[in-house]
Amino acid sequence: MTLKKKPGNTKNPEIFRPEVDKLKELDLYSYQIPAGFPSPAEDFLEKRLDLNDYLIKNQTATFLVKVTGNSMINAGISDGDILVIDRSLEPADGKIILGVLNGEFTVKRVKKKDRKLFLIPENEKFKPIEVTEEMDFQAWGVVTYSIHKT
Repeated sequence: MTLKKKPGNTKNPEIFRPEVDKLKELDLYSYQIPAGFPSPAEDFLEKRLDLNDYLIKNQTATFLVKVTGNSMINAGISDGDILVIDRSLEPADGKIILGVLNGEFTVKRVKKKDRKLFLIPENEKFKPIEVTEEMDFQAWGVVTYSIHKT
């Protein structure tokens, strides 16, 4: 999967469109790999895996964004990670979304409680944000995958 930067406001995060016209296949092994004693896996080669097929369900509505900050670290999303965002999915309670709040992009978990909407960080150093009618808020897309370097 190749990242192609979408032109836009430099104040906002880097947003990329995946280039799915270039087939990039990797070996996929059917053997489940334990995180312990090593095992020869060559005998279990099942097929080739195209990460575009695996990560992208709706090509025209999918974007990639690079994360800055650590407000979602307890959800496994760290500074520098790449998020796969699907704009065709409806935000739902408990889902992680990319939203635009008062002109700024933010990644948070959506929580609905007592007819109120909250954007919940996954880091105790950050406070939840109650979205009120006075705020300019739009759910821009739903996070479907996080690509994280170890």
